[in-house]
Amino acid sequence: MDPISPLEQALHAARALVLADLAAGEVAAADVVSMVEDSVVQRRWWVEQWPEGVAFVAGLVAQDVQDAILERSGRWPLCPVCGTGQPHALEVEPELGPDPHWVCHEAGVKVAAVGALGSATGGTPPS
Repeated sequence: MDPISPLEQALHAARALVLADLAAGEVAAADVVSMVEDSVVQRRWWVEQWPEGVAFVAGLVAQDVQDAILERSGRWPLCPVCGTGQPHALEVEPELGPDPHWVCHEAGVKVAAVGALGSATGGTPPS
């Protein structure tokens, strides 16, 4: 059996992290999972063109899925920190960098790492 390449490892990890966040928000329906798969396919091509970007894949997949959900049904993930005011979505930071986190810009806080949103929203923490 051939070892799994760093690219495939990064893509599988990104998929798992984003799926964990979707499951925590109870939005991991089949059509949304398909959005994740579409993003993974696109990001595979992107990293093949720019191998140094492999560390950025998880944040980019999270952003891709967030954008796709916004186009289809609305904001995701909604901020669990701000209890008052207009509902608003968290954003991924850094936009292009390693160790992506969900951030609330209104409160100015990191809410959770991508993949660990369940621990911030009272859902199931990742195992």
